[in-house]
Amino acid sequence: MAMFDQLSRMMSSRSAMVDEAAALPGRAEPMPVPERHVVTGAPMLPPYPEGMDTAVFGLGCFWGVEREFWQTEGVHVTASGYAGGFTPNPTYEEVCSGRTGHAEAVQVVFDPHVVTYRDLLRMFWENHDPTQGMRQGNDVGTQYRSIILTIGDEQAAAAAETGAAFEKSLAEAGYGAVTTEVAPLETTRAGHFYFAEPVHQQYLAKNPNGYCPVHSTGVRCSP
Repeated sequence: MAMFDQLSRMMSSRSAMVDEAAALPGRAEPMPVPERHVVTGAPMLPPYPEGMDTAVFGLGCFWGVEREFWQTEGVHVTASGYAGGFTPNPTYEEVCSGRTGHAEAVQVVFDPHVVTYRDLLRMFWENHDPTQGMRQGNDVGTQYRSIILTIGDEQAAAAAETGAAFEKSLAEAGYGAVTTEVAPLETTRAGHFYFAEPVHQQYLAKNPNGYCPVHSTGVRCSP
């Protein structure tokens, strides 16, 4: 019983957003980033080709999420990382501690003439359960929360509109309220997408048997 109580307290603490004053300090040095994407072969870092747009989403474990997006026609390059928290340039272990405020996130650089931001939002909503709060399935903690980091007013409006519509569809299917956090990337907390360690980039391409389930509700979203 004592062990169960200790485990419950630990899971509860990881499911509560850390206060900014108590967040880990991080570091000034950015994480090293591989030169090219393992799957697409595109450069991981900017400058990206003219006309490309960028989106940032968090919907649970970033290994599976990144794969969903890199498989999409019109996506130029993807990256796993951390966003929405306080700690600059965090490590994976720091994010998993719950003391950075960051969510596991994926940056998607895409050609809007081939795949639109609303298309990506449809993928976001349909590929996880946005009603679970600080978790996805057995993955528990603030780093697994549902989050959209928007860039510009157009993305913010599309996220709000599709989220409201999808919440109605979820309710009709018996799900609760959407808990997805929507915030401007440039003004939210640390205000950056931080690249994760090289081992996490395109992880499931390098480790095809790796564990990272997609927690889809099966409810469809109209973009």
